[in-house]
Amino acid sequence: MRDNDNDFGPAAARNKKQQPSPSRDRAARPRADGGMRIVVPLQGVVQGRGGLVLGSLIPCALFYFLQLYIKRNRPPAPGSPPGSASAAGNANSASSPIHRSLSRGLLTPRAALPALSARGAVVRAGDEDSLYYAGLRRCADDPYHPASNPDGLINLGLAENHLSLDLVGRWMEEHAGAAMLDGIAGVGEDARDLTIRGLATYQPYDGILDLKMALAGFMRQIMHESVSFDPSQMVITSGATPAMEILSFCIADPGNAFLVPSPYYPGWDRDIKWRTGVELIPVPCRSTDNFNISITALEIAYKQAKKRGVRVRGVLISNPSNPTGGIVPRETLHDLLEFAAEKNIHFISDEIFAGSTYGSDKFVSVAEVVDELEDFDKGRVHIIYGLSKDLSLAGFRVGVIYSYNENIVAAAAKIARFSSVSTPTQRLLVSMLSDQKFISEYLTVNRERLRKMYHLFVDALKQVGIECFKSSGGFYCWADMSRYIRSYSQKGERKLWDRLLEEAKVNVTPGSSCHCIEPGWFRCCFTALSEEDIPVLVERLRRVTDSHRSNS
Repeated sequence: MRDNDNDFGPAAARNKKQQPSPSRDRAARPRADGGMRIVVPLQGVVQGRGGLVLGSLIPCALFYFLQLYIKRNRPPAPGSPPGSASAAGNANSASSPIHRSLSRGLLTPRAALPALSARGAVVRAGDEDSLYYAGLRRCADDPYHPASNPDGLINLGLAENHLSLDLVGRWMEEHAGAAMLDGIAGVGEDARDLTIRGLATYQPYDGILDLKMALAGFMRQIMHESVSFDPSQMVITSGATPAMEILSFCIADPGNAFLVPSPYYPGWDRDIKWRTGVELIPVPCRSTDNFNISITALEIAYKQAKKRGVRVRGVLISNPSNPTGGIVPRETLHDLLEFAAEKNIHFISDEIFAGSTYGSDKFVSVAEVVDELEDFDKGRVHIIYGLSKDLSLAGFRVGVIYSYNENIVAAAAKIARFSSVSTPTQRLLVSMLSDQKFISEYLTVNRERLRKMYHLFVDALKQVGIECFKSSGGFYCWADMSRYIRSYSQKGERKLWDRLLEEAKVNVTPGSSCHCIEPGWFRCCFTALSEEDIPVLVERLRRVTDSHRSNS
């Protein structure tokens, strides 16, 4: 107990007061090596509670103020204005070879910034395996020209009409200037300024009324005056591609689907699916039925989609058919509309080749059939059209959504702000479409040239043993090359496509890109050729067909 009292009691406190301070002892005591210990004057001040914290902060604060004092009183560098903060900074940086970074955080390694969003990445890699687009890319890198590049690739994969460009070019030379400025020669300065303002200022995104009226008249003329079109039900877009995408966006939600009789245009897989998230369900048509649309097959596909939990929102067709060139009969259109009404879904008809017909079958628009049906809800019917094909103006980028549904039209008109056609282009087309003499001449001559080139092309393919499906419209023929594939499969079809591209230097669109279930069919576009190109094409195709016969 006494020991405890000595350690913790009052006596112990008195004894501690009588003992010398360790710090004073260390300050006064010489070191064994003859030197003196460094005196830390703050140690005595900061002893006690909180001493560790204060002992750390106070020296840091003193060091900071010392640095600030030195910086403010450093003499300016030569050539710098006195008292300039930048002068002191420049002098400091000039005297030191070490460059300081703005932030230590910049030195910390971080993960690389993603180049694309998830949606962007899907688009980036979306059609890398599509032979349709692969062939077009190859042709763009090495295009055939009889004079400048005679060994280049002949492109039969792009549906572009060069047969009647001379007619369009002649009209442009004679009327384009006046059409753009409304024939302003001789008018006053006020009228001239007003016309320029009309071209250079904002116009309705969904198309000016004058162009809608001109297009309505042109479409009626294309349909042989059998049906009229209301400009108020029309939305103009920068090409048929955005027209199809906008219409799909307005009709279906992501994950919904359209039933599409196949083979179908390979671009739809990109045009419709990429941004809308709408799926396409191919419904096979067979050569034994002349690739006609089967309502029974549509019914089966509809039920299968329903079992998988996929909501079908519409049926999509092209008429004339792309890629077969067949024209959908009036009776089939009736059946398709009844099927859509029964399932309470939409019906979309892509009629972009309506004026590019040359066969014995007469084209019938779904607009004509709708008018024949009684008590039918027209609000489920929509038409896609454009001027890229029938008027050979692919580069003008003019497409049309024609819908009987006022809600679809209202929504599409708002979205058209993202794909509007320039006002000068619209003004030019108003003038061209209003020139009835030119339009009548163009349609007559173009159909005749299409018919002539179609027969020349089909006969040329027959020379090398290739038969074609009987086409009546479009810029292509549907060629059966199944006899030249070594294995009756999609793999065998691809190998033949490779040989045509590499050995014959000819690009065609394989049926697999069009979701055709029968291997060996190819879409071959003939409207970018001249008559002089036909013998060159035949000679190149023989490189593949003759070698196949010799190896058989």
